Amino acid sequence: MTRSPPLLARYAEGLFWMARYLERVENLARLVDVTQTFESPGREAESWLALIRINADEEGFAKRGWDTSADAVKTFYLRDGGNPTGVPASLEAARTNARNLRPLISTEMWMHINVFHRDMLAIDETELQGDRLSRLCGRIKQAVQAHTGITEGTFYRDQGWCFYQLGRLIERADQITRLLDIRYHLLVPAEGEERRVAELAQWGGVLRGAAGYHAFRRVAPAGFTPNDVVRFLLKDTAFPRSLATCVEGIDTQLTQLRSHYGLRGTGLALENVENLRAGIIGRPIEGIVANGLHHFLDTVQRDLINLAGEIGTAFFRDWRPFADASKQQSQTQSQSQTSGAPTT
Repeated sequence: MTRSPPLLARYAEGLFWMARYLERVENLARLVDVTQTFESPGREAESWLALIRINADEEGFAKRGWDTSADAVKTFYLRDGGNPTGVPASLEAARTNARNLRPLISTEMWMHINVFHRDMLAIDETELQGDRLSRLCGRIKQAVQAHTGITEGTFYRDQGWCFYQLGRLIERADQITRLLDIRYHLLVPAEGEERRVAELAQWGGVLRGAAGYHAFRRVAPAGFTPNDVVRFLLKDTAFPRSLATCVEGIDTQLTQLRSHYGLRGTGLALENVENLRAGIIGRPIEGIVANGLHHFLDTVQRDLINLAGEIGTAFFRDWRPFADASKQQSQTQSQSQTSGAPTT
């Protein structure tokens, strides 16, 4: 067992959420960029409403009282601070967590998040149109990647690192399923050869959205099929953003918390990870697609929500999604923290 300074539960929670929020910002930029790529003349609103659906934001978007235009959806995700799933609110939440983590994170991490936050507050409406939107998405992705590089180079490798990685990997796994789900919602209406060419072009867009196009081309057959793309994004453990790679990384971090740091509250989470792995590795892609890709992705998203809940219940002070749980659940959480959580 590795000896390390005690980690307060609030710091473990803050690191988990800071990583999730920043990963969410990057992946939202990827989803927006891919959605713009998939726009079809005369079907722009349909394309952008698919983004609302896969993020389950129908209710939040309706409350804004806007029309269902492409511009409204772009504003909702990139400029609307009142949207809790959008870039401004996610980045504000990451910055708030970073402020509370000042005793742990490096000065370079803190300074970069502040600069990034200030830059995103200055986004104006003109940046949501055409090529400027693609450049804006690129700038957002690069800023998060810069944060990742700074963190890799400056953050101390203790329990806190494990919780940071868990947040980042769970969010990344969730978002790769949503990126694939966009493709499900936006089937091209053409037929025959025209449909096949259009589909391959759209799958190429998905790969670029996942930063995996060039990696895929290294291993893909010359006449690749949609199933090849789905297999790569779900199962290829040599690709760092694949679902399988994320699940393996989650397993590694939970195992390290258990074996190196003696945190015994990882049992349920590790069981969930094993079930996730079996569902991904143990099922052929042809069967997943034939039985409904959307259904499979929806199931994975629910499993990831449960996994995050198990980690939060075991290790954090107050797992927010379960804040209204029964008294018995609250007692169970308290017992889990006592027996297996970081120091509170």
